Amino acid sequence: MGSEVIDLGDATLLPGLIDTHTHLLTRLDTAKEIDPEKGIRILQTETSRRVLLGAAMAREMMDAGYTSVRDLGNSGRNGDVALRDAIEEGLIPGPRMQVSTRALSPIGGQFRHLPAISQPLVDEEYAVITGVEEARKAVRQAIYDGADLIKVIVNKGSLVLSSDEMKVIVEEAHRAKRKVAAHATHGPALRIATGAGVDSIEHGYIVPDDVWKEMAQKKIYLVPTDATLEGYKAFLVTPRHLPLDEEMTIVRELSTFNQGNTARLTIARKLGVPIAAGSDRYFRSERQTRGQASLDVLLSYVEAGMTPLEAIRTTTICAADLMGWAQKVGSLAPGKFADIIAVKGDPMKDITTLARISFVMKGGSIVRNSKQTK
Repeated sequence: MGSEVIDLGDATLLPGLIDTHTHLLTRLDTAKEIDPEKGIRILQTETSRRVLLGAAMAREMMDAGYTSVRDLGNSGRNGDVALRDAIEEGLIPGPRMQVSTRALSPIGGQFRHLPAISQPLVDEEYAVITGVEEARKAVRQAIYDGADLIKVIVNKGSLVLSSDEMKVIVEEAHRAKRKVAAHATHGPALRIATGAGVDSIEHGYIVPDDVWKEMAQKKIYLVPTDATLEGYKAFLVTPRHLPLDEEMTIVRELSTFNQGNTARLTIARKLGVPIAAGSDRYFRSERQTRGQASLDVLLSYVEAGMTPLEAIRTTTICAADLMGWAQKVGSLAPGKFADIIAVKGDPMKDITTLARISFVMKGGSIVRNSKQTK
């Protein structure tokens, strides 16, 4: 009585998608900005303007079927908190958000060789720590500022946080019932992060055998922020394009990199390391919205050997578990939020059908219904 019947025809229904590694308040213009100057441009952008950008990116994510995201910094001083709260209050449309506020990091954050005059701006983007007590204080400050989880840059180049610093970060975060997402790309940083008991490893490009075993034992999630070859090319090649010889060099290097990604996902799946999808998109796409570009990560997982169903689980059930929201989202079941998407075709056979989403519902409210608009 009083209910509405929505006829979606022969569409396939799935739970709303979840992206566990987003940067909604950042958008770069491809590779030409991935250099030290990037730091200055980002840090000098007013937080209010970045929140407006985040609102646009949030809408693009939801239109593509993403009803929940975990946003991991690069959002100015608490811009992500403002965006999350505005969405929760119904002021603007967007997915449910978990936010980290400023990432904890070694000196300099993720920027390299900034001029001295720009160094104070780093504090607007990162909570720089140089000791155990600073680490503890940074976690408490993040929670006070509104963080739902803690993001840590464990390594940047040769700078790596210490084991003691990481243990205190995890201890303090878990005491406050916050999870820890660790940006860690290779051996030393990965050992420090997993040894401290973080909840997820972001990226994890070169993982030693002993770290794989520890991740499997502790059920530490791997969030592989991979892309297809076409996805990487879209990131690296500027709108003006590169000379053909330079572009071919990039393609060869990326092909080798993709082979490495395939190998590591094969190992992770074999050992039982849990995997959650994370796009890590923070650049402008000439032909796609942020949400459409984010779907590329799922295609990359299938290219690396996952079945379409496995890939879908990384962005639904597994992602919800990593976020601690398994009782709310990630599957269609009584008592959970009515986050529902519909696609034309069968994504269990062809993952690319996720690019043809025709219907999005978040919390029982229709966000998009292409069938009605025709």
